[in-house]
Amino acid sequence: MPDSRPENIVIIGSGPAAWTAAIYAARANLNPIVFEGEPIGTELPGGQLMLTTDIENFPGFPEAISGPDLMDRMRAQAVHHGARVVSELVKQVHLASKPFGIVPNYSAPITAHTVIVATGAAAKWIGLDNELRLAVSGGGVSACAVCDGAMPFYRHKRLAVVGGGDTAMEEATYLTKFASEVVVIHRRDSFRASKVMANRVLDHPKVRVIWNTAVTDVLGDDFITGLQLTDTVTGAVSNIEVGGLFVAIGHTPNTKFLQGQLDTTEHGYIKVSSWRTETNVPGVFAAGDVIDDYYRQAITSAGTGCMAALEAERWLAHHGIGESPVLETAEAPVPVIPESTFP
Repeated sequence: MPDSRPENIVIIGSGPAAWTAAIYAARANLNPIVFEGEPIGTELPGGQLMLTTDIENFPGFPEAISGPDLMDRMRAQAVHHGARVVSELVKQVHLASKPFGIVPNYSAPITAHTVIVATGAAAKWIGLDNELRLAVSGGGVSACAVCDGAMPFYRHKRLAVVGGGDTAMEEATYLTKFASEVVVIHRRDSFRASKVMANRVLDHPKVRVIWNTAVTDVLGDDFITGLQLTDTVTGAVSNIEVGGLFVAIGHTPNTKFLQGQLDTTEHGYIKVSSWRTETNVPGVFAAGDVIDDYYRQAITSAGTGCMAALEAERWLAHHGIGESPVLETAEAPVPVIPESTFP
């Protein structure tokens, strides 16, 4: 008969925050379960880094490492230390009573004393077939200039940025360090960015703005070669040659499954205490891009994952919940409890 005792800790997510939390929790003998998710469109277990070819700014990899390789290594390290991994999304949680209820997509529900939400934030894409294909294949389409823009592939080329908010302004300014020209494409006749950020772009000698224009196709087979543009006022269609496209139209935090049970900001990011990862629900912690609309870097996500695991460990200790015995294998079965346990 399966063990129905509540888990010490359940981690939801599979990016740098989730795997770092899993490593720390596993090394603390907390025997964590990680729900790493499953592929849905361009969203893959591993988060945004699964669309990043070479990472040159993560400490410890002087020769660079690909995003998928980094995630594979983090996952392997977590499993090596005893984390159990379930390749399913969590479709629902019950946080109103303790222990917390976790309802996966397919397997039976479980309970947990603590939960770490590290589900990240999904980049918003234009939605063009070739855009998404080249983003997945590493063909010169990205949603993060700070992550990818310094790569040799993008240097000394004309690069395009789509968007009109502060993020687009930041991305365009950053890319001027490497590009021969940065073209900002915006579907309206003015930016919605703050005045100081907009002026920084408008006054830069390497930046050109194309107003009232939408990107309606991404050109290129293995690598991007250009963009098809459509004037939003006249409907005129034209092409422009570019060596890279950076889509900067925002992110959507992956919090829908929480159904409003955690406090969030006006943009949907989970609120946590200052310099902590605790949420408004005691015993529930959050880490990574799901709490961060500013840095959105692998290293900062990993740091908050460490913080969340340490806070969860201390919360458990404070409530007299001890270590779990070490299992014979890291891929031990997930304990099952009756579905009737949840409302």
